[in-house]
Amino acid sequence: MAALAALALSACGSGKGTSASGPAALAGAQVESFSVARLGGGAAGVADFRGKVLLLNLWASWCPPCRQEMPDLERFSRNAAKDGVLVIGINEGESAQTAALFVKRVGVTFPILLDQQQQYGAAYGALGLPTTVFVRRDGTVSEAVDGPLTYAQMESKAKTAEHVQ
Repeated sequence: MAALAALALSACGSGKGTSASGPAALAGAQVESFSVARLGGGAAGVADFRGKVLLLNLWASWCPPCRQEMPDLERFSRNAAKDGVLVIGINEGESAQTAALFVKRVGVTFPILLDQQQQYGAAYGALGLPTTVFVRRDGTVSEAVDGPLTYAQMESKAKTAEHVQ
């Protein structure tokens, strides 16, 4: 819970993705993966989705920018799937019940991983929520951003991840 409080106090959605110690420092690195519970049952980790371009979004239902960004993430997920881009939501620190209620209310259909120990947030240098990591097909990070993204930014950054190897 202390880590959740730290994320809550660290400018949920600050939009300051320029810090060398934050998520921007991940560019070019191999993406880290942890097996965690998957909403709906079973377990999965980011590595299970290797071979696709990934948009990994770290979020929590209590975070206002996360709630505002989620409909665009869902729309992007539906539209980008035809291009082989997969959106994966990584809920940071909330119970399965809390995450499930939010996902149902918003109508999210993409996979949701439940990172109750906030391993992904720590590994990805999340300064706040949301944090988004774009991963190339080879499992390397194309770009990582602290703060909410617009639909147009999601499209642009995913295209970069698709084409830069």
